[in-house]
Amino acid sequence: MNTRRPSYRKGPVILRGELIPEETTDARLLRPHQETDWLHMDPWRVMRIQAEFVEGFGALAKLGPAISVFGSARTRPDSATYELAVNVAERLVEAGFAVITGGGPGLMEAANKGAHDAGGISVGLGIELPFEQGVNNWVDLGINFRYFFVRKTMFVKYSQGFIVLPGSFGTLDELFEAVTLVQTQKVRSFPIVLVGREYWQGLKDWLTDVMVAEGTIGPGDPDLLPIVETAEEAVAVVQAGLTRLNNEELTEPSEVANGA
Repeated sequence: MNTRRPSYRKGPVILRGELIPEETTDARLLRPHQETDWLHMDPWRVMRIQAEFVEGFGALAKLGPAISVFGSARTRPDSATYELAVNVAERLVEAGFAVITGGGPGLMEAANKGAHDAGGISVGLGIELPFEQGVNNWVDLGINFRYFFVRKTMFVKYSQGFIVLPGSFGTLDELFEAVTLVQTQKVRSFPIVLVGREYWQGLKDWLTDVMVAEGTIGPGDPDLLPIVETAEEAVAVVQAGLTRLNNEELTEPSEVANGA
């Protein structure tokens, strides 16, 4: 005959057997002279994660139209690509956009500098890393995050498009995060543009020659990543993409009304 095992309820969690604690949660809270290890436990991390979301949403909610510019942290200020990033940001500001970057050095710094010098809003979403020292000096509005996934949410939520300059794993991570959300229709199809044909064409060829050929992505998926050479072309692609999206949104209600 089965007997009912003793249970201990800890909020929504049920504990039995050896997992039943020797004291209650509030008793542990009120116990004096405690160790501080609990600050690093997962339930407490949830509060930190929540706080980062709240801080990010609060800081960026009134930002207005913005474009994220991604690129390498290692690019030197005397390089042509650095100047290209400055020019991209300047033209985005002229087109009425704020500029969001990862807030670090290299091409992120260049884009923040271009936005700042052009009189626009220069935003840096930094990340806690062992080898980068906070946000660069050209950032007017900066937020430093502990968690990559919170930072990525801010990029996607507050950007209307992405301009991607040559970069490394971090840039690829941000690029494919964005294109996956577009491909799976988790977000509206905001424009994504790669700048630098010599740098990016090999990747796009691989997408077509390998992934499309294997059937792991659709034939039209590589078209989500147009490649351009100049700052003017990059901003024009973003503007054209946003115009197309806005026109589609304007036509949707009438199509529904007409039974389309």
